[in-house]
Amino acid sequence: MLRKQVKFRKQQDLHNILAWQPPEVVRLYNANGTCGHNNEGSPMWYHIIRGLDLKGLLLSISRQELLRAKSQSCGLSLRECASSGARLGKKVEKIIAVFDFEGLSQRHLWKPGVEFAQEFLTALEANYPEILRNIIVVRASKLFPVAFNLIKPYITEEMRRKVVIPGDDWKQELPKFTSPDQLPVEFGGTMTDTDGNPKCLTKINYGGEVPRSYYLRDQVRVQYKHQVTVGRGSSLQVENEILFPGCVLRWQFASDEVDIGFGVFLKTKMGERQRAGEMMEVLPSQCYNTHLVPEDGSLTCLQAGVNVLRFDNTYSLMHARKVSYTVEVLLPDKASEEKIQSLEATRQSPLQ
Repeated sequence: MLRKQVKFRKQQDLHNILAWQPPEVVRLYNANGTCGHNNEGSPMWYHIIRGLDLKGLLLSISRQELLRAKSQSCGLSLRECASSGARLGKKVEKIIAVFDFEGLSQRHLWKPGVEFAQEFLTALEANYPEILRNIIVVRASKLFPVAFNLIKPYITEEMRRKVVIPGDDWKQELPKFTSPDQLPVEFGGTMTDTDGNPKCLTKINYGGEVPRSYYLRDQVRVQYKHQVTVGRGSSLQVENEILFPGCVLRWQFASDEVDIGFGVFLKTKMGERQRAGEMMEVLPSQCYNTHLVPEDGSLTCLQAGVNVLRFDNTYSLMHARKVSYTVEVLLPDKASEEKIQSLEATRQSPLQ
């Protein structure tokens, strides 16, 4: 562990990390920030999911640069712990992370972005153990259990126990962790910027979509699990069984030299092959120029059954298509799903 940490510190140049100037795109669009402290002096570290464009960031800078920016955030938080401890005359070593999941959507399940989040969590556990006092999740949507299930293997059981998911009254719950004057108005407190802005924009970066002018390349290199040839005038059907509603079907694919048709269907008869016209259309089939830009996408499955990803080359009577693809079925974390369902049931109860 010590050798790995020494290697990580050297790779990230942690000795000089606080003096490092991140690229402009990180400073403008990395959606997080430290604002206020709890009653014990721990800094409050906010993460704004709706403003996080990981795809745009990873198309604009390298993974190592983005990981270094995250390491710098950890370093700045620890420096704030030391400053807070000196002010209070005691030792402060932990921070509180607040994740605002409003706006969580399928784009946040983009595979390279999720893999980066997993990489960061692994580095956080290995090099900043026990840095978190609590992880507070607000405005968690029905997609949150799927997102949480993707990162759960990369955090310890101890960290999982620190996750708190308040209900719709989260603005009344957050002040239990800190005093209102240390909490932005946006999050249920009384703190504002000097100009009265309730979001405290001078402390919290709310991110946004990264403009294409920052892009250094058109795509992130992806390793695909399968490579196939779709013959001329034919199609390829890839079946994926969905055991229960709420799962997410995620795919990525690219083609060599020419375009390829693609659509998603739901089988209406089990145990036999069906033509596209005999199945229920879930995602309309259309042509994608994946020889130029790889395609990635996902959808939330509303019912159990067999979903079919169909690669269509029936319109070409002259050329076969070589296709590389990866497809996965993402399962929700049952504990957090049940928690959110319980919160929704409470909200909808006529007795409330």
